[in-house]
Amino acid sequence: MSKAYWIVRVSVRDEQNYPEYLAATDLAFKKFGAKFIVRGGAFERMEGNARDRNVVVEFKDRPTAAACYASPEYQGARAIRQKCADADFIIIDGIAD
Repeated sequence: MSKAYWIVRVSVRDEQNYPEYLAATDLAFKKFGAKFIVRGGAFERMEGNARDRNVVVEFKDRPTAAACYASPEYQGARAIRQKCADADFIIIDGIAD
């Protein structure tokens, strides 16, 4: 089974409260073994539309990535994020080893 990734693009509307979301994600990410590949950082838009932040999170497989998203731990964090940011969010399979 191949690894899977969350690819999330975020536009933060409320910079003051966004760190609350980041802190709230810790429980879910630890529980499901998430590994950050990209978390914010400088970027250059080459084509299309962009958002303020880009995040790539690696999981051991798609069921684990989906379970993390659906977990009560992440859904609580998601509710916080939705109050202070807009996001595009996908789960995608990586290349099989």
